[in-house]
Amino acid sequence: MRERRLKSEINVVPYIDVMLVLLVIFMVTAPLINTGTINLPTASTSNTVDPKTPPLQVNVAPGDKLSVKGLTARQDAARTVANMDELKKIIQEAITRNPQRPVLIAGDKEVVYAKVLAVMDELRKARVQRVGLLVNTR
Repeated sequence: MRERRLKSEINVVPYIDVMLVLLVIFMVTAPLINTGTINLPTASTSNTVDPKTPPLQVNVAPGDKLSVKGLTARQDAARTVANMDELKKIIQEAITRNPQRPVLIAGDKEVVYAKVLAVMDELRKARVQRVGLLVNTR
């Protein structure tokens, strides 16, 4: 008589049947699920800046030289500033006319970045709402 051997194979047919049943259940129930809606706030037009109003530009040059562009109708005219207090005074006068007017800080590549940050800090202390950095791509 022959010796009986054990079969060491896994019967996967029941697993395939279960997976197909689960697939059908998910395919039927997926369209029935209600998706949530999120009501996002809309932007108001009252806070927008007039595109005709150019930003003020504060230039920080080597040797602690400060100048401001954009105070007059001529954009290329720059006014040299003696110290930080005078800069704050000039910027505050310009900002009182248009509180949403942006102020851009342009630092020369030879200027220590701490000087640019000091100018930004002084403008924040002067309650300038929109302060940014100007990047030269040349």
